[in-house]
Amino acid sequence: MAGPCDDLRIIDLSSGPVGGIATMVLADFGADVIKVERPGGDPFRRLASAPMWLRGKRSVELDLSSHGGRQTLRRLAQDADAVVASFRPGRAAPLGADYATLAERNAGLIYCSITGWGPQGPYASYPGYEGLVAAKSGRMRHFAALPRREGPVYAAVQTGSHAASQSAVAGILAAALVRERTGEGQLVETSVLQGLLPYDLRQLVWKQLAERYPAAFAANPFFAPPPQPTLQYQPVMTKDGRWIQLANLLEHHFHTYIDVAGLGEIWADPEMRFLGAPRDLEDDAREELRELMLNRMRERTADEWMALFMENGNVAAEPFNDTAGGLEQPDMLANGEIVTIEDPRLGAVRQLGPIARFSSTPASIGRPAPEVGEHTAEVLSEPRRARSTAERPTAERPTPGRPAAVGSGDENGAAASRPRGPLDGVTVLEFATIIAAPLGCSLLADLGARVIKVEPTGGDPYRGMGVGAGSLIPVSKTTAGKESICIDLKAEASREIVRRLIERADVLVHNYRPGVPERLGIGYEQVRELNPAAVYVHVFGYGPDGPSARRPSAHPLPGAVLGGALHQAGAAMPPATVESLDEIREAGRWLFRANEANPDPNTSMVILSATLIGLHARSRTGDGQQIQLSMLGANAYANSDDFLDYAGKPPRAPVDAELYGVGALYRLYEARDGWLFLAAPSEHEWAALAAALERIAGVDLRAEPRFADAAARKEHEAELSRALAAVFEQRDAAEWERLLIAAGVGCVEAGAVDTGTFLLEDEHAAVNGFAPTAHHALWGDYRRWGPTVTFSDTPSEPGAGAMAGEHTDALLAELGFDAPTIEELRDAGVVASEPIEFPAE
Repeated sequence: MAGPCDDLRIIDLSSGPVGGIATMVLADFGADVIKVERPGGDPFRRLASAPMWLRGKRSVELDLSSHGGRQTLRRLAQDADAVVASFRPGRAAPLGADYATLAERNAGLIYCSITGWGPQGPYASYPGYEGLVAAKSGRMRHFAALPRREGPVYAAVQTGSHAASQSAVAGILAAALVRERTGEGQLVETSVLQGLLPYDLRQLVWKQLAERYPAAFAANPFFAPPPQPTLQYQPVMTKDGRWIQLANLLEHHFHTYIDVAGLGEIWADPEMRFLGAPRDLEDDAREELRELMLNRMRERTADEWMALFMENGNVAAEPFNDTAGGLEQPDMLANGEIVTIEDPRLGAVRQLGPIARFSSTPASIGRPAPEVGEHTAEVLSEPRRARSTAERPTAERPTPGRPAAVGSGDENGAAASRPRGPLDGVTVLEFATIIAAPLGCSLLADLGARVIKVEPTGGDPYRGMGVGAGSLIPVSKTTAGKESICIDLKAEASREIVRRLIERADVLVHNYRPGVPERLGIGYEQVRELNPAAVYVHVFGYGPDGPSARRPSAHPLPGAVLGGALHQAGAAMPPATVESLDEIREAGRWLFRANEANPDPNTSMVILSATLIGLHARSRTGDGQQIQLSMLGANAYANSDDFLDYAGKPPRAPVDAELYGVGALYRLYEARDGWLFLAAPSEHEWAALAAALERIAGVDLRAEPRFADAAARKEHEAELSRALAAVFEQRDAAEWERLLIAAGVGCVEAGAVDTGTFLLEDEHAAVNGFAPTAHHALWGDYRRWGPTVTFSDTPSEPGAGAMAGEHTDALLAELGFDAPTIEELRDAGVVASEPIEFPAE
């Protein structure tokens, strides 16, 4: 087969990179993507990244304001499997491009709507720029105090857009699996706002538990921004002025770093002050050790330190790079995560490769971005295409307590076989720890999959990375919707348990370093022998090939080495000169806060989409395969706005030194009572803004020669920022939002609430169901984060987080172990469960 998705025809009605990346991924894996563009083309073709997200597609130019254009679109949709659109709510119907119209002649049509804010609610019609969504929903407040100033901070890495793109891919393919059972398509919806939900690991649940259990949560230091990084995640400056991000999260990796750095003398301290390093230290000892580390790292250059770390192989560290440096990262190159496409206009374009490596149905990337309307005549002259309804092979296995497998028929017809969620009937077996891979599996659970988390008998190490009861909160997200069983995988008696689990699984996910799965009996060939239909997802830090394949990784490293952290840090970082240790400490603090937790969820989103591509391939062939993806590749996708290079490519707009934004017309401003975010980057938005300010404030910016056109405004950016700041400080932020939104200008109140408060109290979150209720075994009913993609006909019910081993006995019984055997396994320490109680403070 040419590609796992080569049975799909996608009509891409979206504008810009969010829908563009989603359909690019589908095209990479074989889908026939027809991009329908307005006369003159997608207005976002002006973006530097457009040559990448337009690749692999055919372009048709249609005027949907005309009757003929609308009729042509209906004919195209009649033969399509899916439509991807990015209209604001209410704008598709007048163009004949809405779901109801296009599905009228195609009951099997899957219509994926990508919006900024969701389908309904008071902000649904606001412009969908990520800056606006991040400002209003609390994400920019998350970065407060990164620079030493008051107010929210611009969120630079476009995480919501990345997550929405990958959610669209997963949503379309999940709906296609449903269609095989029911014969029916449905409406699939995602948004930039939903895309931001995976990036709040704490606030939503903490807000509720702090109110319910004030003694345990209200003053919990786990949630206070630390004045300095943890020792494990300390950024360090080297002899040549370059910076390295350390990421030795696990204790044994930190101890290895101490030895390689030549700091082993700390273990001989006569007062044993450093014995508990890195976590269990008194404040004075911790800061003394930090000073030792910072001073020692200045004794060698970055290249010299990295050579030592690479030689050892067990130190997690990477230098800080921009995206240009990321394009040269050796592991990215070795794993084929950078490709070159010859573009007829631009020449060689180096850019992102496929999201993952598939052993049986690999991606094929080759066709460059089309010209506007290049394929109009070709596409419109093609004969009608009948969507295949032939029965496909399925891999039917007994899945405990669930239907046999997605794709299996039902003798009572489509209605009787309608699944309870798009992945109802799919069992995912998770052998993964910390955040990235476990959160990816929770996203699969949100789509209705049964996810069984296999944890060590002491629980996922992430459960212990916190202070007191606060440690329960982040893991409630990474275990959401799962069943948990704790097993000592090194014990011989565990092998039979694991074998029975593997035989019943549709998907297996793990994030072990190479060699470890084989020692534990869950290597790919071992799993394939037991279950050839299993989709086997291996999540790497660096990828299976390349110089760092066996090195440890943790979330700060992709952020550092691929450019995301420096982009978020802004123009002031790293400082050009550093004179004192205090200046190094301050720069390290800044870089650490800029390199926040997004690299883990960025990876989770690619786990979601890659797994769905694997399940779609299996639905066609009946066979499983190995899927290999890396944190590096996934995070390059999260920086896709700049992760390409060609002659004449404009540079990524830098974030200013105080982290307000990326230009006068896309940045934070201080209002009379707080902050607002302005998004008016296009010419027509500038015109609307200038007209509104003249009417509201009597300020005629259009009369200024310095601001007459885009080139002049760019040249005089600082003056324009000052002029706008002087206007915005005259009114309250909420009033500016009301006035400018009414004038068609993107402007929202910024930083007024944190993400948790927004999801719990804002009407918009409520009407869209972005914080559904689930029942936790420890604290009962609570509001958790909603799914990143929703389905009109097969909605799922998002589940609660799981305690470690909460379902151990039930799962063992389901696998055929009797009560005496289960008790023997517990007594021998082969299986376990944690107590359901708050940890001691």
